[in-house]
Order: sequence, then C-alpha cells, then structure tokens
Amino acid sequence: MDAGSINSSSSLKAQSRFPLQQQFLPRMNSKENLDRFIPNRSAMDMDYAHFMLTEGRKGKENPAVNSPSREAYRKQLAESLNMNRTRILAFKNKPPAPVELMPQDHSHHHHQPKTAKPRRHIPQTSDRTLDAPDLVDDFYLNLLDWGSSNVLAIALGSTVYLWDASDGSTSELVTVDDEDGPVTSVNWAPDGRHIAIGLNNSHIQLWDSASNRQLRTLKGGHRSRVGSLAWNNHILTTGGMDGQIINNDVRIRSHIVETYRGHTQEVCGLKWSASGQQLASGGNDNLIHIWDRSTALSNSATQWLHRLEDHTSAVKALAWCPFQGNLLASGGGGGDRSIKFWNTHTGACLNSIDTGSQVCSLLWNKNERELLSSHGFTQNQLTVWKYPSMVKMAELTGHTSRVLYMAQSPDGCNSGQQQQEMKR
Repeated sequence: MDAGSINSSSSLKAQSRFPLQQQFLPRMNSKENLDRFIPNRSAMDMDYAHFMLTEGRKGKENPAVNSPSREAYRKQLAESLNMNRTRILAFKNKPPAPVELMPQDHSHHHHQPKTAKPRRHIPQTSDRTLDAPDLVDDFYLNLLDWGSSNVLAIALGSTVYLWDASDGSTSELVTVDDEDGPVTSVNWAPDGRHIAIGLNNSHIQLWDSASNRQLRTLKGGHRSRVGSLAWNNHILTTGGMDGQIINNDVRIRSHIVETYRGHTQEVCGLKWSASGQQLASGGNDNLIHIWDRSTALSNSATQWLHRLEDHTSAVKALAWCPFQGNLLASGGGGGDRSIKFWNTHTGACLNSIDTGSQVCSLLWNKNERELLSSHGFTQNQLTVWKYPSMVKMAELTGHTSRVLYMAQSPDGCNSGQQQQEMKR
C-alpha cells in the first residue's frame, strides 16, 4: 500500500472518530431543523398511508407497468376506501393556545379606575377633657407621661395623680412634702408598673404603682431640680438644672454608673432611641447632644457623639422616628420656633421648618408617617404634619394657653387633644 493510501486511510479514520459531532452540529445550525412536528396517530389513516407508500407510488415511479384494468381497479378501490384525498396527515385537533410567559400591559386598552384612599378624619375637638388645677406653667419641666399599661401620670404641684384610660378612674399616687416639691418630672418605666418622679430638691423617687409603694430614693447625683427623665430598660437617665445627665442603674445600691457633661444650662429634654443605643438631650443652652451608649465609661464623664448647634433657643421637644432609627426630630423654643430633622449617624440637619410658634413637644404617629407638634407663644396650637413633605394636615386651636406637655397612648391611636394633654 502506497503512502497516498495510508494518508487517505488515516484521514478517514480521523474523520470517523467523532461522527456525531461532525454530522449533528451542521444540522443544529440549520434553521429548518430547529423544530419538529410529531403527529397524533389518532388523526392518521394508517391503511391509506401504507397503500400510498407501497402500491400507490408504483404508478408514478414505473408508469409502463400499469394496465387499464389495473388502473380502473385502483380507482374503484380508492373510492370504496375513501382514499380520494391529497393529504395523508389530517390535522383534526386544534393546536394549544400559546402560553404567555410575559404578561402584557393592557392598561392603554382598558383603563381601570383607581380606588382613592379614603381621607383620614382628624377631629377638631377633644374626646375628653380632664381638669388639671395647679399644673405648673414651666416650659422646662415634663409633667405628663402615658405608660404601657394605659395609665396616664400627671403631676399637679406636689401631687402625682394616675388616670386609668381603660375605665376612666383616677387615683392619687403620692404627695411629696413641701420642702421636697413641687414635682418637676414624671416618667413610666417600660413595664408600665414602675414610675420615676423627679423633684425640685434634686432627688428622684421610684414607685410601684400596683402596690402604691415607694421603692427607693436616688440621691447625690444632681445639685438642683430634676426636670427630665428617660428610661432605658433598667437604666434611668436624669437631667437636671445643673446641666448634668446621669445614668442610674436602679438595680444596685451605687446607682450612678455614667455621667454625661456637655450642657452648660438646664437639661429640659431627654429621649433614648428605640434601640437603646443613642440618647438625645436638649438644653436651655440651645444645644442638642447625641450620646452613644457604647462609648460610655463607668463613673467617668463621657464625650458626646454629636453636638448640634443649629437651634437658637432652648430645646425641650425631642422625638425619635419609629420607622427610621437614626432620624431625630427636635423643636426650638420661643426664639427659634423651628422643627428640625437630624441624621444621628452623621449629625447632619436634614430639614428645618419654621412653625411660627414656640415648639413645646413633639410626637411621631406610630401608625402613619406623621408628626404632631404642640406649641406655646403665640398661637398655642397643635399641628399635624405629613412627613417628609411637612405639609400641614390639621391645626387644632382649642387651647387658650401653652400646650407644654404631650403624651401618647400605648397603641398610638390617641394623639393631639385626645391624648389628654394638660393645660393651665
């Protein structure tokens, strides 16, 4: 065998090693082989198909073989078998409807009317009015709080009263001595049973409302009246006229665990964030401080995380947003009259709104993206704001003097005048 034959043989072997690959790939690239139709046998006449494949095609392939008698016989047989048809396959069943993988937008063909969201009704009158004689008219104090057990605590002079919103009953919790009072702040613990009471003599009393029993008195931290209180689990944070902020662990005898020094005048606003990680404080020095719990060192003064200086009057109104953990709202006093919003992670002021009146208190709606503000000089109004547009949704003007204190019911349904906020 010569070299040419050897080469041709090896080339044939090489070509036959991958026969499927060589034959199949070109067929896949052909457009006419992209799909196949597999007929339904129930729609076929198999006898006629077999006849046409065997006997029926002989006449065309070999016309000289057919005789007139054979042709006449074929036609008669075809008529008797109903074979005078031009198609072997009969498409009797309709093809299935194509599946719509991507839904079509038919809004331009059929316009569905959108159901408008019903407008929420905001009452213009109070649901209930409580008589509150001897309520101290002092911007810097915090004399009203609504606990998680649906009980409202109100300090009137030297007496703390409890109003049960469930049945409307009223009881007296405590009347402090004249040399200790008047009461300058009240704040419920998260359990809705224990309550802290700040006094004019710098002391703080802890009471069990269920047993009507005093548990202990916290002393030695402040040098003057305690006008603001805020709970963070077992930590009670107190703010005084001396400018100090003290964290008290109520479980231990030596209760003072941290001291925050940053304000130079009375601390009139204190609020812990929902996470319990950040504390916002406002003072008569027009300042807001943001304190981070993780940076606190035991028994030492702690540096603030942010010092916010944009307000031009005392800052008492503070409220953490319930749906955005790092958003804080603050309100300035009579020389400022603005509501400001802060990013407490960065310390940036996000927005500022001039309300035209002294801002005494702020509350976020727990169920809607709204903010409620209470005011003093000169309009003494309550305003419901839509957030973040800050469009006024309602303005309530039923009060004849400053609305200094506000508290929100546990379910968040009672707000504004329905919160029974007190006035003189």
